[in-house]
Amino acid sequence: VLFRSVTTNTWAANRLKLQGYGLAENLRDINLKGALLARAALDDGDPGWVAGCIGPLGVRIEPWGPTSFEEARGFFAEQARALIEGGVDLFVLESFADLNEIHQAILAIKEICALPVVAQMTPNDEGQTLYGTEPEWYIAKLAEWGADLVGVNGGSGPAPLLDLLKRFRAVTSCPLILQPSAGLPRMVDGRLLYMASPEYLGEFARQAFQLGVRAVGGCAGTTPGHTRSMRGALRQEKAFVEGATERPPTEATHYPVPQAERSAFSRKIAEGEFVTTVELVPPKGISADKLVEKAAFCRDRGVDAINIPDGPRAMARMSALATAVIIQQRVGMEALMHFACRDRNLLGIQSDLLGAAGLGVQNVLAITGDPPKLGPYPNATAVFDVDAIGLVNILRCLNSGLDLGGSNIGVPTRFSIGVGANPVAVDVDREQARFRYKVDAGAEWAITQPVFDADALFRFLEFAEPLGIPVIAGIWPLKSLRNAEFMANEVPGVTLPEVLLKRMARWQSAEDQLKEGLDIAREIIAKVRPAVRGLQLSAPLGQVELLDTLLEAGVDHG
Repeated sequence: VLFRSVTTNTWAANRLKLQGYGLAENLRDINLKGALLARAALDDGDPGWVAGCIGPLGVRIEPWGPTSFEEARGFFAEQARALIEGGVDLFVLESFADLNEIHQAILAIKEICALPVVAQMTPNDEGQTLYGTEPEWYIAKLAEWGADLVGVNGGSGPAPLLDLLKRFRAVTSCPLILQPSAGLPRMVDGRLLYMASPEYLGEFARQAFQLGVRAVGGCAGTTPGHTRSMRGALRQEKAFVEGATERPPTEATHYPVPQAERSAFSRKIAEGEFVTTVELVPPKGISADKLVEKAAFCRDRGVDAINIPDGPRAMARMSALATAVIIQQRVGMEALMHFACRDRNLLGIQSDLLGAAGLGVQNVLAITGDPPKLGPYPNATAVFDVDAIGLVNILRCLNSGLDLGGSNIGVPTRFSIGVGANPVAVDVDREQARFRYKVDAGAEWAITQPVFDADALFRFLEFAEPLGIPVIAGIWPLKSLRNAEFMANEVPGVTLPEVLLKRMARWQSAEDQLKEGLDIAREIIAKVRPAVRGLQLSAPLGQVELLDTLLEAGVDHG
């Protein structure tokens, strides 16, 4: 018996997407009405069901974004309850790219009702999701999580979806569904048209049914004519179903390299030794000769690593990765590369991290990055596909031999994973919550913003101690009153107490101001050093010689 299913027009009717139109408070009414309209569309003839359609939330959820699993389940459950109230017979989850997100949708529905769940991902022509998850992996997971019908929708047309069937049926015996788009759209006389004919979709339905697919439908570009053609083709067919042999999808067999074996810097962190790094900003041009000289100066004074910012204050400079490679190859000391989320999408992030690992850059500080509006290119596009928390999750996955989609990359990376911390954040609760999330995601050490208030650092350390990762204190020797005013007013995340500004302002000459700035740095170091696991020294305007007295005083040795 052929059953029809009419899907509700509620794919984007979740709270987060409706907020963008000022309709969040109408969520219940929209979903309720969607279910009633779908019911009215069913004819009195053949049997039929109303399928409550639920799509992605439109935000990134953990581990790639700030929305927690619990929050995601809540949003899905809210929409599902409204659809249940409208009388739907089952649920259709479609057009998902993130396997973590559709998992939360399945869980949300299963927690509140016993209605059947159809779960579908959207693949590219190779069958992978946007996150690179392989079809064998996601189809097996959808079945494992309790979906009653699993499959894919969308894509570039029927043919690529049919090609996936053999791969699907090698890993699951769960009933399958395919809902292709009507091919790729083309521009014809100024109109965007889908070119696959109803007859072509009918032939697709016949082939899919013969290969064991239990449900077919249409996605983008399909019309009632396409649906009628598929239905007509299926009326003439008997299903031929080959026996499916389930086998588990391939998982990565690698374990993360122990922290002490990833790099010399990572070894010292793992073994509880005191570390010292110096921050050097990448050059504005193509020559790194002066930077190499400064790094060699630091190496000769026992500095463990050179800390390299990634587009600090949203300014264009040589990439942190290129700078790190130059320092490691020409100076013979390790680099600690900042990696910002601002300028790369998910594919770029993974590509650059794999490139860094291949070039031997193992120490990474995961940061969200300053927005472009803070720099000289305020109209530049900010990507921010993930923030620092999501980036730490990506680094942890790569260290486990997995890519973003959970596929095996072969040899795992060996990243030593650090994060930033701001002891003087305006919103202390938010900063502490984000720091906790970073640690939960896999952070192994942290570096603070420049510390000018030792008591504020101690309060942060008291909070951070139970989380169990070492904290390295940022130290910025003030060069002048102007430098102090710049730090206080123009550097995000830095707070300079008024008493220190007054101390700098007492002196008129540049020499006296520099001496006062170094005295302040020494005082702060003396206070905080016993409580931290390392120091990061910043060289004002790149003048590393100003750090000489601090380094000679034994700042870099435990």
